[in-house]
Amino acid sequence: MTDTFDFDQFLALPRLSGLRLSPDGRRLVVSVARPAPDGKSFRSALWQMDPEGTAAPRRLTRSAKGEGDSGFLPDGSLVFTSARQDPDAKPGEGGDDDKPRNGVWLLPADGGEARLLVAPDGGADSIATARGTAALAFGAPVHVGATSLAEDAALEKRRKDAGVGAILFEDYPIRHWDEWLGPRHRRLFGIRLDEPTSTAQAPDAAAANGQVGEAEPRVQPRDLTGDRGQAYVEAAMAVSPDGRTLYTTHRDPARLPLITIDLASIDVASGEERLLTGGDAWYADPKVSPDGRWVVCRRETWGDPEHASRSTLWVHDVAAGTGRILAEGWDAWPESAEWTADSTAILATAGQDGHVAVFRIELADEHVTCLVPEGHLSDLCPAPDGETVYALRSTVETPARVVRFRARGEGQQAEDVAAGIDDGGFVGPGRVERLETTAADGTRVASWLVLPPDAAAERPAPLVVWAHGGPLGSWSGWHWRWNPHLLAARGYAVLLPDPAISTGYGQAMIERGWGRWGEAPYTDIMAATDAALARPDLDAERTALMGGSFGGYMANWVATQTDRFRCLVTHASLWELRGFHGTTDTGTFWEYEMGDPYREPEGYLVHSPYEQLAGIRTPMLVIHGEQDFRVPVSEALRLWTDLRRHGVPGRFLYFPDENHWILKPQNARLWYETVLAFLDEHVLGQEWTRPALV
Repeated sequence: MTDTFDFDQFLALPRLSGLRLSPDGRRLVVSVARPAPDGKSFRSALWQMDPEGTAAPRRLTRSAKGEGDSGFLPDGSLVFTSARQDPDAKPGEGGDDDKPRNGVWLLPADGGEARLLVAPDGGADSIATARGTAALAFGAPVHVGATSLAEDAALEKRRKDAGVGAILFEDYPIRHWDEWLGPRHRRLFGIRLDEPTSTAQAPDAAAANGQVGEAEPRVQPRDLTGDRGQAYVEAAMAVSPDGRTLYTTHRDPARLPLITIDLASIDVASGEERLLTGGDAWYADPKVSPDGRWVVCRRETWGDPEHASRSTLWVHDVAAGTGRILAEGWDAWPESAEWTADSTAILATAGQDGHVAVFRIELADEHVTCLVPEGHLSDLCPAPDGETVYALRSTVETPARVVRFRARGEGQQAEDVAAGIDDGGFVGPGRVERLETTAADGTRVASWLVLPPDAAAERPAPLVVWAHGGPLGSWSGWHWRWNPHLLAARGYAVLLPDPAISTGYGQAMIERGWGRWGEAPYTDIMAATDAALARPDLDAERTALMGGSFGGYMANWVATQTDRFRCLVTHASLWELRGFHGTTDTGTFWEYEMGDPYREPEGYLVHSPYEQLAGIRTPMLVIHGEQDFRVPVSEALRLWTDLRRHGVPGRFLYFPDENHWILKPQNARLWYETVLAFLDEHVLGQEWTRPALV
């Protein structure tokens, strides 16, 4: 795109996620994704880093399929998921390239080759490990009626041999993001590597039993849940330190339109499940304390058309069987939580004024301290010494890097762990500034502004306003999907506004936009745009607006309200809200915000861009993926039909093999090529250049 920063350079940057710290605090492991050799997909590998920053990073895994989720066992062994081929499999047993099986693998603490523990036919996901014993849990989809993983595989083979792909549904919902919730249902499984009777022997035990040089036996995991329908869709897990209890969440749609998600405990020995909360909110992401006495999780109220949802932290006392909201007066929207090593405090991340900051909350007196206020921090890893915390940190300017900070102390600046994966310390080419203005009701509206390096009063840059998705969310760090620096490298300034309903500005900011998407969220974006265009280094005559998901909705809404922008780009966008309710993956979710569409459709009608179609004059680029079940492609099809029927100029970029996000590298390249060609045509007045591959 330029000689200094183009899509190839963007694609080559390492993408870090899933940071883990070994039990002894001496090893950091992080997943690093880069394009596969054919450039058609991303491939992740696990890398080890020295927490002290002295030794150079070392790659631990290498396979054609890459590696996924990971976790440490108490002895320092590393378990991870991967669809790599099992070298010990008999012919025909290890699957084929057309159907990779995501299995659970174990890599010994002292290195060597990883060995396969178990490979369910439907694939394994979401590893959780115990702190004090060689126990772990994972999720896997299993066919209805199957009593074992072997029976599940046999049933799948019978379906394939018969050429049957039909699914019979009995629950709601039936889709989730980009997958059908059938014919398999997700179950949770447990593995104990330290039981004398288990075939899943730890490496030392295997050697003692004369298995050196022989293929080690597969694990026989314990089915902890059986078939409970869709109870564990996307449910995170935590294992107690002694490995005896699994904490997770249990989803129940029996009270539609209400869908409850409760905190639950499962006895590993018996499979008995207990609901620990009373069906009064959504609970998510449980984390058990190192001493096993407490469980913390996020708690989100449902909300209604007059009151927004609220997110807090919930702490459950295991012995007493009771729970409470932690730091109820803390006006934040927590995103994650981890325990300190001594179980006396919780480290949480939450949005704060365009950042995702780290907070420490004392369990005893619920005092809240902001440890690290700047950057977008995630993957918190408290060290066993109780003094240090490791994390991933990105900014609007920089991709995620491994950092460390102290477990106590207000207002810290996290420091990079030396000898990181990206020793170059990449910084995006755009010049990043913070911009503020005031809405009509007096509310402060903040944005990030990313400027081309040469923007100046004598060379004012064209402006692209980029509305964020969510709707609950904010612009707070580096984005691999929505990256403003690729536009800045082409000479565009990019405004990233956080309007009403954005997180990180208190509950009142969310309330301002809740259920009224076409009101304050729209006027806040316009106020931010006006403030930006008052600058002499921006060109008020050459502007565009774009967005994806809720941001796409905003692009559609803007199209009906004003013709001030030269063009609009709308990706995975909502167009007709009442129809969207019936086709999205969980339509009843939106009733908490918009109301009952059958009895009170006004909220859907008033805020549907479709209802004001006649006002659209601005050229629009519509983009959508066929596999998007959150915002179904029907929204784009109807939008495109309506635009063409009413003579609105535009184009429709369709991805048959993508979902809500455009994930394949070359599809992402095409996305940016098309968007930039559309912007160049309408904002800069250049001749339309059709991307070569479409």
